[in-house]
Amino acid sequence: MSAKETLRAITEVGIVPVVRAPSADLALQAVEAIYQGGVRAAEITMTVPGAVGVLEKIAGRFGGKILVGAGTVLDPETARVCMLAGAEFIVSPSLRLATIEICKRYSVVICPGALTPTEVLAAWEAGADVVKIFPCGNVGGAKYIKALKGPFPQIEMIPTGGVNLETIGDFLKAGACAAGVGGELVDVQSMKQGRFDVLEERARQFLAAVAKARAQ
Repeated sequence: MSAKETLRAITEVGIVPVVRAPSADLALQAVEAIYQGGVRAAEITMTVPGAVGVLEKIAGRFGGKILVGAGTVLDPETARVCMLAGAEFIVSPSLRLATIEICKRYSVVICPGALTPTEVLAAWEAGADVVKIFPCGNVGGAKYIKALKGPFPQIEMIPTGGVNLETIGDFLKAGACAAGVGGELVDVQSMKQGRFDVLEERARQFLAAVAKARAQ
């Protein structure tokens, strides 16, 4: 699908589960669990051991069923490797113009990290499809998104940090197109205990919270 279609699909889901796991096997099981819970997107961070192999396996197993992205991508070389492994969107915690450039070259959705108004605008002007506002919870959460959307209504934003079941509705109402959810959904403790049913149930709860916020 095109970058526009990918972004539309991410927006429809409303959440991007950020999968940080201590092993490749646990990461795969986590994606399976959130898929069973109805979430059709997952971001595999480059901090997962063997992350590129995990991307390949997920793309092979869930190709066309789930939007698979690569997270914590710090440079264009890593971005390209992730694309070749099947990543349909690239997420970075920071703003690196060369990474945006390579993603534009191959028409892959790029979501660079930014925090200040200057960084947000710089990311957008460089061609970012959507800007990850990170770490959002530390600077006011949903109120900060609302403040940024005032001067930048045209810029799509995905806040990450401080997003949980209680706050996700506020983030969406403040103007976020979707929200990145880490440990509040994909928590390492549950994974280590083999409690993937917990992840599945949380995925359902987050989808319900998104639907409720949008209905209002």
